[in-house]
Amino acid sequence: MIATEQDSGLPGRWVHHEAARARHGQKADFTARMLSVGDPLADAVIRELDALGKDGRQQLNAGLAHGLDSLKDPPPAIAALLRQLETVPEWVDREALHQGDVVSQSIPPLWSDLAFSAGSLVHTYRAPAIARLLTRTGQLATQASRRLLETGIWRVHSMLPGGLVRGAPGYIHTAQVRLLHARVRATALQHGWEHQQWGVPINQTDVARTWLDFTVVPFRALETLGFFLTEPRQEALYRHWWYVGYLLGLDEGFFLPVRNHAQAGELLDLVDSTLTPPDEHTRALTAALLDATAQVLCSVKGSPFTVPMARQMLDTLTRTFQGDTAADALGIPPASGMALLPLIALGNAELQRWQLHSPEAAARAREEHLALYHARMTLAPDGTEYQKHVKAVD
Repeated sequence: MIATEQDSGLPGRWVHHEAARARHGQKADFTARMLSVGDPLADAVIRELDALGKDGRQQLNAGLAHGLDSLKDPPPAIAALLRQLETVPEWVDREALHQGDVVSQSIPPLWSDLAFSAGSLVHTYRAPAIARLLTRTGQLATQASRRLLETGIWRVHSMLPGGLVRGAPGYIHTAQVRLLHARVRATALQHGWEHQQWGVPINQTDVARTWLDFTVVPFRALETLGFFLTEPRQEALYRHWWYVGYLLGLDEGFFLPVRNHAQAGELLDLVDSTLTPPDEHTRALTAALLDATAQVLCSVKGSPFTVPMARQMLDTLTRTFQGDTAADALGIPPASGMALLPLIALGNAELQRWQLHSPEAAARAREEHLALYHARMTLAPDGTEYQKHVKAVD
């Protein structure tokens, strides 16, 4: 099958194309084409920063914080990117933008974090092309801990009230993540990336997969833990993440048709069913991620966990969230705590019922969760990798 895709001009990583077309029609052709598309606006900025050095970075950072109009004679690529970022599409609900991702804010941070790690990130790392990029430099244990922390920082900033308004932290962090993708893309292509096999590094389809890893993937994981979303709350979630996708440079053809879990699940099926199987890179990255998450759980003041206990719990959750077939392919050992999950789900469902039984109760729950998230941001290290690479230093 791989040979057939390569003969058709598609990267070798794209498999089962005819089956995907039978299930998803032209969406399969669109998704396959997007394997060869990066982010022209961000890619041009990286080339411009390399040419201009410190001055270019100063202009970029000033523009992100204060807007394009604050710059005098901005470089053309930086100006083009800022113009796109500052053009708020007509489908954005500006009032909702100031409220942030109220759906994610309603989930207790502990359960949200577990769904994010054992659900979202493990699903991201199941893609061999993404895992291959992330394992190129070695030092998996150190990088896994930092990546877990930094992706979490970006996730929180992107969902806080007003976080995506121009010049706000979530807006700036999202643009910086986008530019880090462009930097990784440029570096990989300069160092022998196998384009015919893997497509463009961090291509549009990979970004779409990542977008799903912050929407349907964690919330389906949360359903197994007792947290369910009504149709109106699903639509609110996706409308918020439409704008995140836009700021990340993702083609609107991926996200604008998605308004609920069912529609997101169709796109998820498409991108998952056309992947090559997990390989040694995906297994190594997943193991490092779960080890790092176990360490984080044990480091919390008053934590009842030992590292082996925490890792066993994460194995159980990973197997639950990803399914037995994927868990086996990723080297996740058989789970021993599965019988407890229905009891946990019942307790969480009751908790959610009480927290959402009135607008006042829902607001109080969000306030409590937001206080925990804000406290966490004060403990974050000064400067993430996606911030450092655009800092104005000599």
